[in-house]
Amino acid sequence: RHGYATVVVDVRGTGQSEGIWEAFGETEQADYAEVTEWAATQAFSNGRIGLYGVSYLGITAVLTAAQNHPAVKAAFPIVPIGDGYRDIVFTGGQVNPTFIPLWLGLITALGVTNPTALTDPANGLPTVLEHLTNAALRFQAPLLLDAISGDPEIAYDGAFWRARSPLEVLDRVRVPTFVVGGLRDLFQRSEAMSYERLKKNVPAKLLMGPWTHLDAAFGAGLPRDGVPLLNQIQLRWFDQYVKGLDVGADTMPNVTQWVYGAERYVTARDWPHPDASAQRLFLHANGGLNSEAPGANEAVSRALQVPIGGLCSASTVQWTAGAAGYIPLPCFENSNASDRLAIVYETAPLTAPMVINGPIQADIWMESTAGDAGLSIRVSDVDERGTARTLTNGLQTASLRAVDASKSRTLGSQMIQPWHPYTQASVQPLPRNEPVLVPVEVFQTSAVIAAGHRLRVSVSASNLPQGVPPLPTLLQSLAGILSIHQDAARPSSVVLPVVPNP
Repeated sequence: RHGYATVVVDVRGTGQSEGIWEAFGETEQADYAEVTEWAATQAFSNGRIGLYGVSYLGITAVLTAAQNHPAVKAAFPIVPIGDGYRDIVFTGGQVNPTFIPLWLGLITALGVTNPTALTDPANGLPTVLEHLTNAALRFQAPLLLDAISGDPEIAYDGAFWRARSPLEVLDRVRVPTFVVGGLRDLFQRSEAMSYERLKKNVPAKLLMGPWTHLDAAFGAGLPRDGVPLLNQIQLRWFDQYVKGLDVGADTMPNVTQWVYGAERYVTARDWPHPDASAQRLFLHANGGLNSEAPGANEAVSRALQVPIGGLCSASTVQWTAGAAGYIPLPCFENSNASDRLAIVYETAPLTAPMVINGPIQADIWMESTAGDAGLSIRVSDVDERGTARTLTNGLQTASLRAVDASKSRTLGSQMIQPWHPYTQASVQPLPRNEPVLVPVEVFQTSAVIAAGHRLRVSVSASNLPQGVPPLPTLLQSLAGILSIHQDAARPSSVVLPVVPNP
């Protein structure tokens, strides 16, 4: 109705398209350029293109924008991935057991239920057979088996993942780009980071809603707090930068984020928040969490290493893309149940609100009776009644604890977002019954912990909906006892990005 024509394409080897699917591989990315050229030269086109879409389509929008075809004038990716390895598939070095199998299965199902097999059997049936062969023998099933078995080409970061990670090419994007993300999205980790990269070279905006992957697709809950419907924002962006109309898209706030606790959208000049400063809180043997360094003789806290942590938690909803959230289970909203397998640390009731905005780092001194271990960190807001609401979480395999300081984020003088190489060369075997320091990346969030509430940090050995170690690592870590040190010599702590409360 506003004068735009929309082109949607089944990528190579999916839907009704022939060929071999390799999920964002080099051949597929070359196809994006061909499709762009085709669309720009059709009779219905004036040669000016805006790229947009949700999830896979948002990812292809970013990857296509980075190719700098002269017809592309703007992009509006909704919940795009940034780093395939770290965001979801191998978070913390562990395989995602919920969304990834579901997603691969859905792609396969849609490819083998091709309606042209019935309407045009001569062309449709060979395509279906090709899709089945690819799923069973060439990509989907082999990829899952390689991930589960710990095949080095897949289980460690490398060329396969870099080629499929938009963060690797965002510096090449030269068109105005509006990024939409969600604080409970599959790609929560890197949506704000994508904006951070883009803003250096092009007009860029960021909207982070309180959304899971499915909710973000529709901009659930909008309009609210001055934030319009998602398609109205998109239309304004394309009217300005594709049609060349002066509709004030450049005057929209740089960053608009939902803030838990405040339960509303708040704007900021930038991300990371320009007023944030690092605040370190120490874990104590009595379950306390405060800025006082621990004493010399504080005891060790212990938990069993079982791979079922977080089985019914906010993570279940997040890592099923929001699908599990349609089942109204109390454990999805209150993390007290999942914290029964964790070691729990809490502040005293706050005397003034605490505002957190950005990524969080947990520095955990741990040891294990097993040959390897996982660390799951959950950050929650605990109200006066004791209900714990999950804000964010992080996951890390102990043997992959190596950090590249040159790629890590610091705030002031403190590291607040560790960057782990996750390469085979970076593996550091976990010595049994010897303490080691494991920095854990806890994904970014924005929240107000109200006066009278407590901030909770829960430490456990697993978060099943988010990740399970590849089989060799899993067998090494089963049936161990995880010990958390919290004394003066080995002070476990978290570093928070705290913003002054207005």
